[in-house]
Amino acid sequence: MVRIGVPSKGRLMEKTFDWFGARGLRMTKTGSEREYAGVVDGVAGVELVMLSAGEIPRELAAGRIDLGVTGTDLVRDKLADWQRQVSEVAALGFGHADLIIAVPASWIDVDTVDDLDAVAAAFRLRHGFRLRIATKYHRLVRDYLTAQGVADYQLVDSQGATEGTVKNLTAEAIADITSSGETLRANHLKVLSDALILQSQAMLYRSALADAEEVSAVLGRIGY
Repeated sequence: MVRIGVPSKGRLMEKTFDWFGARGLRMTKTGSEREYAGVVDGVAGVELVMLSAGEIPRELAAGRIDLGVTGTDLVRDKLADWQRQVSEVAALGFGHADLIIAVPASWIDVDTVDDLDAVAAAFRLRHGFRLRIATKYHRLVRDYLTAQGVADYQLVDSQGATEGTVKNLTAEAIADITSSGETLRANHLKVLSDALILQSQAMLYRSALADAEEVSAVLGRIGY
């Protein structure tokens, strides 16, 4: 039995269903709106597992699902040494978003990561604590800023509306996913011109612990 993990709701679920359906594997959500269950038609020996997109990297790494659809941002942030735990099967062509760093639009002299580095150092001298960057993506942001030589900052966890943390005075800057930038502008934030951390999209992943023969047979039926 090959277990495929897919997002349990929203446009990501719908587009995932469409992608597999176009390749002869029809997925259907069953039960009530709040019941995360589904069935698969078109290929024998496949079980559908409905999960949040954020849970799918963990389940792939543990081998509890064999294939899974989630964002590249989530896999690379949640899984240390992710390439040993999962492999990319196919980019699905939807769910595009950029992981960026944004600062208050009023910081007119801050446009680059080097500018942010200078502001962070001055901020620590003035206030006695490090400049706070709110994010859900701790691993990716920390690795990026380390590579850029930025040191005088601290990451604060944000699992809600990250764009609102600056207005609410719980952070001075943010690192978050954006597609159109409208929410950033509505919260009077601007993206640093050279702080594109990752371009993310929905991806079909294969667990390194999956049964090679069974998974290859299913992938072959959908053209992979």
